[in-house]
Amino acid sequence: QVQLVESGGGSVQPGGSLRLSCVVSGSTYSFNIMAWYRQVPGKQRELVAWSTSGGANVVVDSVKGRFTISRDNAKNTVYLQLNSLKPEDTAVYYCNADRFARRPGPFWGQGTQVTVSS
Repeated sequence: QVQLVESGGGSVQPGGSLRLSCVVSGSTYSFNIMAWYRQVPGKQRELVAWSTSGGANVVVDSVKGRFTISRDNAKNTVYLQLNSLKPEDTAVYYCNADRFARRPGPFWGQGTQVTVSS
């Protein structure tokens, strides 16, 4: 059974940083897309960044220059570095995976809360 487990969330002041991690286990195959989404109550889950097995690492425009995605295939782990955090970045961040190129794919983590507040 495939499991995605996120960690690294927390509460920070505006301008602070966090590093989220997502470890994938239980898969007999590799994933092409590893992605991060976020969701606030009452809103749709939105894509934040994704990484492909081919080495492409992409973040959406709203977080470009502040967030960075990376992955370590040997550790089955994808990371999201969050810098210069703003209150509007407050959300539950979810890890997502797909063997192909779907965004989102069918596999989700349980989410990790990021709260940015003074």
